Amino acid sequence: MAHKNIFPCIFFSILFCVSFTVAQGARTFNIKSYGAIADGRIDNRKAFLRAWMDACDQKEVSIVYIPKGVYMLGSVEFGGPCRGVTMFFMKGDLRAPRGAFLNVETWLGFRYVDNLILKGGGTLDGQGQSAWPFNQCHKNNNCQTLPISVKFDFVTNSRIKSIRSIHSKNAHFSFFGCTNINISNVELLAPDYSPNTDGIKMGSSSNIRISDSKISTGDDCIAILSDTSNIDISNVYCGPGHGISIGSLGKYTNEKNVNGVSVRKCTLNGTDNGIRIKSWESPISITASNFLFQDIFMYNVRNPIIIDQTYCPHPPCNRQTASHVQIRDVTYRNIFGTSSSEIAVSMQCSKKFPCKNIVMTDIKFGHHGTKKSLKSYCSYVNGRFFGRQYPPPCF
Repeated sequence: MAHKNIFPCIFFSILFCVSFTVAQGARTFNIKSYGAIADGRIDNRKAFLRAWMDACDQKEVSIVYIPKGVYMLGSVEFGGPCRGVTMFFMKGDLRAPRGAFLNVETWLGFRYVDNLILKGGGTLDGQGQSAWPFNQCHKNNNCQTLPISVKFDFVTNSRIKSIRSIHSKNAHFSFFGCTNINISNVELLAPDYSPNTDGIKMGSSSNIRISDSKISTGDDCIAILSDTSNIDISNVYCGPGHGISIGSLGKYTNEKNVNGVSVRKCTLNGTDNGIRIKSWESPISITASNFLFQDIFMYNVRNPIIIDQTYCPHPPCNRQTASHVQIRDVTYRNIFGTSSSEIAVSMQCSKKFPCKNIVMTDIKFGHHGTKKSLKSYCSYVNGRFFGRQYPPPCF
């Protein structure tokens, strides 16, 4: 299976040159010059917005500079388009207000920004401990949502690097309508009992690279949703959490295909799932195809390899028909480690649209902590297997 290099060298060269030249002449807008106070209590939205608007209006490279300290910041949107490259440089830490803030969609938002650089080593503290008891979305679908820590809408040609996010009320990072994004050296942390705290979720986006990062959370480490293509994930540590997921798909009427996902050289430790593709039983027809999972180590993972086309997180579900999501052209290569359950490979594909061209090469799992035999479970799968296979293949 051919997998394209989704990020041309010229794109990375531009980002490198921008970062390198910032210290040599970019204009800096220090939030303290706009009245920001680093006491962890006073809401600094006005100061941050004024600094952002002035930086965004510059034709050349500009920096919104957050010096060391703890800054309370209420829900705020940093909007574009900007006239030049804009860097949001966090040396300090940002703290969300305590409480649930039900039906507030976003804590920090970046919207319609091209050439954004978010970096600096600072921490985003969502103070989720004060909000998680109000979250009912992990129990039913008709619920009031909590704010996502950072939401990127229609952001393009941008880089997120060396940022830490802790205790998000909802997901840590969300991407919608984004193109050409490079995410590296980020750390996204929330305890395993924190509901709906996905690390990174994305939809209607393309050309996203995630590398050299750690995600420990209470939901999917990474979730890839409808209308997403050319996603490259490498050297990511995931755990605890629900693993790396494509989907869920097939729930909403206007969904579009998902194509071209590569997950390589990753580690999953103590997660509920390993690498998962999931879809609802519904008449919504889309295709999920061209996926590569390679060189992945799993330790004490409950469901290491799973395709679930009967996805129903909150029974009872309206099972209208077999899933109409066509899964095809999926390669699993050199996947190994330990499973905490006896079924290490589970592929429950659609009766109406069986999985096509599933290729498994060199799969090796042992039962975590015991010498129990492992099993594979498959239904409606068409595929091939090569090399070592344990547990034995089921198609």
